[in-house]
Amino acid sequence: MATRMKHKPGAALRALADRVGIISEYRDMTGKETRATSDETRVAILAALGIDASTDEKAEDALAALDEEERAQLGDRVRVLPRSAPFGAIDVDIRTHGGGGTVEWTAELEEEEGEIRNAEGRGTPDADGRLRVRVPFDPPIGYHTLTLAMRDKHGEAAFEQSLIVVPPSCPSPEELLRGKVFGITANLYTVRSARNWGAGDFGDLATLLRWAGGVGAQFVGVNPLHALRNCGGDVSPYSPVSRLFRNPLYIDVEAVPGYAQSSAVREIVASPQFREELTRVRSADRVDYARVMSLKDPVLRALHAAHLRGPRDRNPEWRAWLDSQGESLEHFATFQALAEHLGHDGDQSGSWREWPEEYRDPRSAAVRRFRETHREEIDYHRWLQFVLDRQLADAARAAREAKMSIGLYQDLAIGTSPNGSDVWANPGLFVTGASVGAPPDPYSDTGQNWGLPPLDPRALKQRRYDYWIQLVRSSLRHGGALRIDHVMGLFRQFWIPEGKSGKEGAYVRFPSEDLIGILALESTRAKALVVGEDLGTVPEDVPPAMRRWGLLSSKVLYFERDDAKGFHPAESFAAASLATANTHDMPTLAGFWSGRDIEVRKQVGLLQGDDAEREARETRDRERRQLLERLRGDGLLAAEGEPRPAVLRGAVHEFLCRTPAALVGLSLDDVVGEAEPVNVPGVGADKFPSWTRRLSMPLEQLPTDPDVAAALRCGRAPSRETR
Repeated sequence: MATRMKHKPGAALRALADRVGIISEYRDMTGKETRATSDETRVAILAALGIDASTDEKAEDALAALDEEERAQLGDRVRVLPRSAPFGAIDVDIRTHGGGGTVEWTAELEEEEGEIRNAEGRGTPDADGRLRVRVPFDPPIGYHTLTLAMRDKHGEAAFEQSLIVVPPSCPSPEELLRGKVFGITANLYTVRSARNWGAGDFGDLATLLRWAGGVGAQFVGVNPLHALRNCGGDVSPYSPVSRLFRNPLYIDVEAVPGYAQSSAVREIVASPQFREELTRVRSADRVDYARVMSLKDPVLRALHAAHLRGPRDRNPEWRAWLDSQGESLEHFATFQALAEHLGHDGDQSGSWREWPEEYRDPRSAAVRRFRETHREEIDYHRWLQFVLDRQLADAARAAREAKMSIGLYQDLAIGTSPNGSDVWANPGLFVTGASVGAPPDPYSDTGQNWGLPPLDPRALKQRRYDYWIQLVRSSLRHGGALRIDHVMGLFRQFWIPEGKSGKEGAYVRFPSEDLIGILALESTRAKALVVGEDLGTVPEDVPPAMRRWGLLSSKVLYFERDDAKGFHPAESFAAASLATANTHDMPTLAGFWSGRDIEVRKQVGLLQGDDAEREARETRDRERRQLLERLRGDGLLAAEGEPRPAVLRGAVHEFLCRTPAALVGLSLDDVVGEAEPVNVPGVGADKFPSWTRRLSMPLEQLPTDPDVAAALRCGRAPSRETR
């Protein structure tokens, strides 16, 4: 057993918590109150990490075990090294056997492209047995493997290190753009068109990109496209089954190769039941994910059967894509097939933790047998991801043809569902006894529990950041920009122990320099901008780190104000930012102006009592007056009279486009005038059907609608009505 050093009561617990990254205190959203982490919370979070610190003695043992584990490692398994100029040489720290004496070492660097370099030398460790080795290597930006072997009087040893050399920052707007630009942001599933099957798809996305390019927009930003269960309440794009793979809901079925030629498909889509159901989902005001997929699935299975019969092995595009996905795709496809196989009548709403025990381990003998006996079913889910990738590539091509400088702007959710594929496929990587959330703030006295299992930062690093690399690479694929949801999560995450409220949560540190360095590497290779959603409780160290790494900030009109002075002037917005009127968690402009969001909050119980409603409406009246004052004072609206709704929205958009912000995002909901929210945070599907509301205006109407034209003001002369 590791040697235990005696500490004062509670000291070992606090030292242990600090060692694994549990932050002892934090400043709340107001910046006025400092909240301390309790010992009870420390014990609970440590338990979630698999560390028993329930008594002083156990905390002492755990601390000693960590010391022993560190001493046993000759060197770090991974190192992220920013490169702003040639290195000439790099320093590597080795933990030797100790005991003094000369150490002889040899080093081999295998660069990402396969070139191998060698070096050797000798040195004397310090009193703690540490030896700093300077190797004459100058690796370029990329992923390399460094192997270092050592020999001393105690024997020989070696270790392998993933050496990730990254650029000093993500690409900047100045590098990729010619001046500031605007774009359209949309929740893709909400898009209504004459040809889609009840939910916006990648065919609609291509159309949207072409239209947006035609009106001068340089990007279209979309909600996370991650894979979902597509049934029941499991439809939030921010609680996906997997962040590595995409949602088949977005497949444009009629664009899949072979659709028009397939007799099996013709038989399915010609049936009266199919036509009736298709008409129903197309005309619905809300997306019924399960019904949409019940239409798409049989047609896609028929097309997959034709794919199986075709010359797949002679299709280089299919083979190359399949090889590029590796084990992660195999796990995901197996999970999807198992979820269907073990569900009831195809229902996937249950958790994999409720599966028979032999299926809960992705590497078990039972799962291997399932793969052997259900190859076609598993291949179906692999093929769906291939189709999605090809159609997303087609949409990106439409953006390039429209001469858009950014094109597709994707969104990476902060976490994944505890019942999803990513957690099942990566045992030990996710924490199961705690959830990610937000601390108490003026909007919630008890904080928010998002129900998302945190990544274990120690396991993430132990695995050489493989999951994070895949995640960023997948999210950037085919895009020219990426939004990182809750970017503070790259620095620290608020963990709420199971069974406790947000008042009993605490922040846990993450290796931000490593994670953002990898993000800089992948975004540089993709020639893509990165936007960090930095709203809410933002630690002091986050804004300067974002600036240093070239991450654009998020600036939202609703938040750029104060009660006394009203809305801030346009010139106060940061240049290195994305400026928007709102986000998916906030009311649309029409909803804000009409107070529809207040009505909804009252209906779902977020506003309780007449006094709370009256206060909310009085606050909104003041906000409306202040917004009019700002827009009229800037010459964006006529000085007198009530503005027409579309003209008001256009004035807000023109205000945003007058800010110094490098990117301006105009919500498609605001362009067409939607009042109903797409999401009401803090309530379940039983109270409000978030993530289902469709656009009232079909895609085909956008080019000719006069209100759309009035709302689409960005750098254009105001209409007579505003003067």
